[in-house]
Amino acid sequence: MKTVEIFTDGACSGNPGPGGWGAVLRYNGIVKELSGGEAQTTNNRMELSAVIAALSALKEPCRVILTSDSKYVTDGVTKGWAVGWRARGWKKSDGNPALNPDLWQKLLELLEQHSVEFVWVKGHAGHPENERCDALAVEQSKKYSV
Repeated sequence: MKTVEIFTDGACSGNPGPGGWGAVLRYNGIVKELSGGEAQTTNNRMELSAVIAALSALKEPCRVILTSDSKYVTDGVTKGWAVGWRARGWKKSDGNPALNPDLWQKLLELLEQHSVEFVWVKGHAGHPENERCDALAVEQSKKYSV
């Protein structure tokens, strides 16, 4: 199984507001950058969108080391929150609706195809790939700013 490094970030100008996401994929010395955005979104939706787009770009099941500065994404997966929300019909443990169930569903499906290790890094702290993903995300969000 191939090992791919993925780095992701999301950005939003206002929350909600215009947003963007960026991802850097690295395999065997080859680097691919992906990015996108939406006119009216939230930071958490952009963080999830970056991870979904990056995993969706993989053409076969891979071992993935996924680095993100989003506690929402990393904890949502590693602490089992998203699996719990899905099991409860997209409700949190307090009975309130879980946010972004459409994106969490897509992500959980992708995680069944790949072996993914999540690594959290502090954002805006000089991590080169995280900084690049942030730049991609901000660049995309500006396309939707008025």
